[in-house]
Amino acid sequence: MKLKYELEDSPPLGESLLYGLQWLAVTIPSVIILGKILGSMQGTVAAEVLYMQKLFAVTAVSLLVQIWRGHRLPLVIGPATVLLIGILAAQSSSLSAIYSSILICGVVLTLLAVSGLFAYLRRLFTPRVVAVILLLVAFTILPTIMQLISSGSDNVSSTRHLGFALVFIILMFAGQRWLTGLWKSTLILWAMIIGSLAYYLVNPGWSQGLNSAGLAMISGFFDRLTTGIVLDPGLLIAFLLCFLGLVINDLGSIQAVGSVLQADEMPKRITRGITFTGLSNTLAGLMGVIGPVNFSSSPGVIVSTGCAARRTLIPAGIAMLVLAFLPKVLFYLSFIPSVVIGCVLLFIMCAQVAAGLATAFSAMEQPFFDYALLIGLPILLGTMVAFLPAEVVSAFPAKLRPILANGFVTGVLVSLLLENVIFRTRS
Repeated sequence: MKLKYELEDSPPLGESLLYGLQWLAVTIPSVIILGKILGSMQGTVAAEVLYMQKLFAVTAVSLLVQIWRGHRLPLVIGPATVLLIGILAAQSSSLSAIYSSILICGVVLTLLAVSGLFAYLRRLFTPRVVAVILLLVAFTILPTIMQLISSGSDNVSSTRHLGFALVFIILMFAGQRWLTGLWKSTLILWAMIIGSLAYYLVNPGWSQGLNSAGLAMISGFFDRLTTGIVLDPGLLIAFLLCFLGLVINDLGSIQAVGSVLQADEMPKRITRGITFTGLSNTLAGLMGVIGPVNFSSSPGVIVSTGCAARRTLIPAGIAMLVLAFLPKVLFYLSFIPSVVIGCVLLFIMCAQVAAGLATAFSAMEQPFFDYALLIGLPILLGTMVAFLPAEVVSAFPAKLRPILANGFVTGVLVSLLLENVIFRTRS
């Protein structure tokens, strides 16, 4: 692949700023979407914006550290969807317990990467288990997507929401089909902007809630930190399994970009990258926000821009860090209708399903039926658990509820049991 700027090149300042703006356009949407979903659970507008500030700061610091000391590859970083599943499934637990678990899991991941023990755990991740994990992320988040898309309001009925969502999703896939280059790489950003404007035109009353009164233009975000560790064994086990999915995404993203760029010393880059992902999640747990992971969307940006210089991500990281101190700006950036967020999240999860199916198909062995059967049970069981009614979940033992009520965790446990115990074969 012919590139204008290679991995270690330093483009002129003007071009670096332009490329940094493009990387920023790719990075911001995931931070806003997941920050909006989790921030809305904080109770007040001020608390929601504070959550967004901290998430922007953690993402920015993680990006800058990975560029300088981690994998040193041009990789986009954003909140881990698999941790979103864990947080949503643990709403009966306290926020201190949830983010203490993320903090502890970040420390564990760091120690596994530094000590080299992670290489032994990778043996459990057969292609079939990896496929199940990728698919479960998409299927077990469906209840949240359904709620975002179908929930009506005083001014808009659920039927109109569903109709808007159907048209909007079809248009997003049309954009995926016909757009090229950077337009295609930043499709999610444009979908959020155009979708919000279209929703306003269809439902003018929606903008009445756009009020940033009480928010400062500049402020810090060192509040509501995880200052005391609250240990919930069941919740910790659930998040440890969620971190398996996080590591698979992280590892796959680093390998994908390293392969495209034919980067040297990939084993060292992988070790450093996963180490700093663990440290970033430790920081996220301390700040009380969802942890970050490396995304696999970077190759598309590299190909479309012809620039693989890792230093061009520095302006994007600095810009995100500056935005973290601007709560009023973040309020307006995150004022997106729930139906638009749901549609964008559904679009992203379609890509997740595609990745899972590609993994399953590429490693499929004879007999095909038996191979696929061991994927079917974990997926169906995990999805079924994700849709369990609240009254059924409340009947589970409190200590085991974070595990039994989490569709992703249940599916992964069943997949590991089938693959490494019941149907284990000697290699």
